[in-house]
Amino acid sequence: MPWASNGAGAATSDRAMIAARLLFNVTIFFPALISMPWATKADRGMNSAKPFWEKPLSSLDRGEWEALCDGCGRCCLHKLEDDDTGELFPTNVACKLLDRRMGQCTDYPNRKKLVSDCVKLDPHKLNELEWLPATCAYRLRWEGKPLFEWHYLISGSRETVHEAGQSTRGWTISEVDAGDLEWHLVDKPL
Repeated sequence: MPWASNGAGAATSDRAMIAARLLFNVTIFFPALISMPWATKADRGMNSAKPFWEKPLSSLDRGEWEALCDGCGRCCLHKLEDDDTGELFPTNVACKLLDRRMGQCTDYPNRKKLVSDCVKLDPHKLNELEWLPATCAYRLRWEGKPLFEWHYLISGSRETVHEAGQSTRGWTISEVDAGDLEWHLVDKPL
């Protein structure tokens, strides 16, 4: 019997058996411990509920609303508006609070105090925010469209937005260093 053996391999075998049993028990009795943190019951096969990002925006709670952001940072880029036509032109100049590498605000809780014209997104204002990128998760869901495959809720990785070239990483400059915005127009869609 393996548990009665005094051989040198017995301890290694016993440890392997215990590890296998532990992994089995964790997998069977605690599946949430090995699932992605945003996995829904539908993802685990427990019911047919939709993932929150497929639900109407008006039904999302605050945590779900905030989690919908793909972290591209493009909403934090300055735009120039033609005074005569109202047409918007994108620049590569980012808000001073934007971490351009990660695509996230460096002081999100205090952003409105620190940047007076920072726009707080909410489901009731989306129809007024035509300057949001066409790839923005908030805009896509408001328009009834699905998220792109590179969105972290679909891909499981916060890096895919950057890998797909959809973020501010690598081509933007901070407003602190930029100077006149007219010199920073870019040929990229809003």
